[in-house]
Amino acid sequence: MKRLLLFAAVAALTLSACHKNDTFISPTDPKIAYSGRIDMTDTTSLAFTFPGVAAEICFDAPAVTMATTPGAGSFMVEIDDRAPFKISVGENDSIVCLADSLTDGEHRLRVSYAMEGHDNHPAFRGFYLADGGRLTRRPDEKKLKIEFIGNSITCGYGLDTDDPEEHFTYDTENHYYTYAAQTARNLNADYNVVARSGIGVYRNYNGSREGNDEMTMRDIYGRTLYDRPDPQWDFSRFTPDIVCLNLGTNDTSLDNYDTELMTAAYRDMVSRIRKVYPDARIVLLTGSMLQGKALEDVKTMLDSIAGDARAQGDSGIYRFDMTPQDGTLGYGADWHPSRRQADKMAAELTGFLKSIID
Repeated sequence: MKRLLLFAAVAALTLSACHKNDTFISPTDPKIAYSGRIDMTDTTSLAFTFPGVAAEICFDAPAVTMATTPGAGSFMVEIDDRAPFKISVGENDSIVCLADSLTDGEHRLRVSYAMEGHDNHPAFRGFYLADGGRLTRRPDEKKLKIEFIGNSITCGYGLDTDDPEEHFTYDTENHYYTYAAQTARNLNADYNVVARSGIGVYRNYNGSREGNDEMTMRDIYGRTLYDRPDPQWDFSRFTPDIVCLNLGTNDTSLDNYDTELMTAAYRDMVSRIRKVYPDARIVLLTGSMLQGKALEDVKTMLDSIAGDARAQGDSGIYRFDMTPQDGTLGYGADWHPSRRQADKMAAELTGFLKSIID
């Protein structure tokens, strides 16, 4: 918890130190490198809803400020090699200083969305660089690309608290420390996230045993924004080398599930992924929250799907199980993974992905 307070203190000091900036950088400037699903229909306000969406710039200026929508929510900020810190954009804020009193020369900034944005409607609206500052170049493109598809574990639900009795709020959500984001950093990969707390393949959390009619992962996977059917996502904008599919926890929630319906839906989901990414390695995962019979049922289902795919000539379907949580590493909000559990999942998955990368 002390670490969390330190981040908040650093963020507060950074915000209070900033001064007026001079050069406006349009959100569509080609020197800005974006990651994640972003709606660029309005070129003055690039909308997004999924966690982990990021903007990265290289610049020469003593201070940098971000423009966004009021009440956009929480972001993680990385400046050069300094420790990352979290900022929150409140209802009355839209211009947020990210760094000040920087030395002369080139600096690197990466700002990434720390939470789920379907209630906050965030958007990137550009940057301001102080004292006639400029973008120096487009950040180097990362060779490896990964897509993470998941639920609350992938979103970062409750990672910014160590009290399992604390109920979820967006203040405690932090995608930056998830197994997904850490794995991407470990492998120096660019990555996209399609994730929503409570979501399943055929049945969302506490849904009908017969399944949900809409808003499962199969329904939203083709969307750019979680809460809107249009615009549809253009899959050619990001072609991953690896897709990590971590679902099943909500499908089996409260032990009210139908294994046959779940398996049929999961097979369909894998088929959809393979259709849009014919050359990707697809990794079927179990996360740390599955336990007991539900865990065994999901493992059996995934083993069957992967085995059938290989029998049909698709050698690019893989299986991996992350260690179930047992409390020894603590818990986050509502008994979700703690940061230490997320660290363990990231270490495990990083090792496995290294083993399947050519």
